[in-house]
Amino acid sequence: MRRLLARRMKFHLFGAFLLSVGCAALYKFGVADPRKRAYAEFYKNYDPMKDFEAMRAAGVLESAPPK
Repeated sequence: MRRLLARRMKFHLFGAFLLSVGCAALYKFGVADPRKRAYAEFYKNYDPMKDFEAMRAAGVLESAPPK
């Protein structure tokens, strides 16, 4: 029974470290990188003036009334 807590603590700390690194890697490659690629693809072909004119024509903007 001696040093039982210390032995179990080493095991659990090592397991918690591996689990946290695994979750961080899973988030990076499963969420963050695809999101970055999606934003880059969207802004590659994005025309803000065209979007502004579409919102203006729809009457969404109060400060810029439709023509």
